[in-house]
Amino acid sequence: MDQTQVLKPQSLDELIRVLHDIFSSDKVNVEEVQSIMEAYESNPQDWMKYAKFDQYRYTRNLVDEGNGKFNLMILCWGEGHGSSIHDHTDSHCFMKLLQGNLKETLFEWPDKKMKGEMSKKSERILKDNQCAYINDSIGLHRVENSSHTESAVSLHLYSPPFNTCQTFDQRTGHKSRVKMTFWSTYGNRTPFASTVATQENN
Repeated sequence: MDQTQVLKPQSLDELIRVLHDIFSSDKVNVEEVQSIMEAYESNPQDWMKYAKFDQYRYTRNLVDEGNGKFNLMILCWGEGHGSSIHDHTDSHCFMKLLQGNLKETLFEWPDKKMKGEMSKKSERILKDNQCAYINDSIGLHRVENSSHTESAVSLHLYSPPFNTCQTFDQRTGHKSRVKMTFWSTYGNRTPFASTVATQENN
């Protein structure tokens, strides 16, 4: 799809169709994906059926498996919920705000000789309809809903899909490999047993 043809998807379903077209080739055009996701104007009627909240932590809810080329999911963040610092397993990660605000903090990769705290690169607040991008060459990040009164909802695309990532301890840089799970798939709660595993990632 030519960059000049970037139209405004009128619904989440239309956005998914356009993404399938874009990812039908083997090369990912980061700018094109980012601008198409940003062009979609969030409409809760489109995504409410996927937006499943948990009282204690943020949730990952699968929306579309992108013919094996990408995973599209909705993450729901209650007040004060946040991720650990994590990588993206050599994948592209796009994150669009559907509702509320999220704080993204970027970190440098820890150096083997590093002693003490991980080094912060930058911090920013993402607002409605903004779309951020990160990959492992840019760094690591943590995402959090720092509001104590408002929840937040974000739309994430990962290409290629992955089901494990590394999380990092900010104080020491120590890393752990974790398995991610989905709180729900296509709007349906996943069986409890499969969600017990740590699901740190966004």
